[in-house]
Amino acid sequence: MSLAVKEGEFFGLLGPNGAGKTTLISVIAGLARADAGRAMVMGADVVTEFRRARRLLGVVPQELVFDPFFTVRETLCIQSGYFGLRSNDAWIEEVMHHLDLTGKAEENMRALSGGMKRRVLVAQALVHKPPVIILDEPTAGVDVELRKGLWQFVRRLNREGHTIVLTTHYLEEAEQHCTRIAMLKAGRIVALDSTRNLLQNFSGLEVRLRLEGALGPGDALPPGVPGIVLRRDGPELVLRLAAARELEPVLAGLRQAGLPVRELELQPPELEDAFVHLTGRSEP
Repeated sequence: MSLAVKEGEFFGLLGPNGAGKTTLISVIAGLARADAGRAMVMGADVVTEFRRARRLLGVVPQELVFDPFFTVRETLCIQSGYFGLRSNDAWIEEVMHHLDLTGKAEENMRALSGGMKRRVLVAQALVHKPPVIILDEPTAGVDVELRKGLWQFVRRLNREGHTIVLTTHYLEEAEQHCTRIAMLKAGRIVALDSTRNLLQNFSGLEVRLRLEGALGPGDALPPGVPGIVLRRDGPELVLRLAAARELEPVLAGLRQAGLPVRELELQPPELEDAFVHLTGRSEP
């Protein structure tokens, strides 16, 4: 099966541990060879045109890999040099500013906290302004404040035309930022669709109701009322519906049974429901 990410897209790559996400990224980055098939970055083959493909790509890895002998600024300048960029100071300053690294610019890498080291990894991936950016668990172990600032910066890059590919264990991040998602299981794509369609097609809908009357502890739902009872407590009833279209039959059936609804609250579907449905497990 082929997988193509559109230029300028914010794309999510999800799957349980061992699904093949990092392996796929390693193939794209030229760090591993595929047994079959081809990988290309904006038309550049990652094997036969490695130099051009690598220049088009910026990768933020999971692992905290760094050189302990240089400061933050030196690390970013050296990274720029790998791509032949000699007058890159203004962009380096801007990247450090957006990642809140300016105050640490002259500190040695080994003196930084884990969260700060991860910020530098993000900065390293961006120093050559790549049109395609792969973020492999970019916010793992990162504090909430940095996470917020990082996403603001990444969304800005996406608005400016950069293609973003994200893997994350925080499903709410994928749901919030990605317009399209592929879910992997055992190295295979089990779902590939827009985030909205995945939520609509694979997730249920939770509805909380407060009734005029009450169902007894052993009472079944009135005839014609769809859904699964999740909880009941006197006049309060929580149902799981397969889709929003089942809401009207619920209201009509309860009304006909002499249990009109006084209050109603809908809990929107979550990407985690789709993830569990498709991969058979929840994220750790």
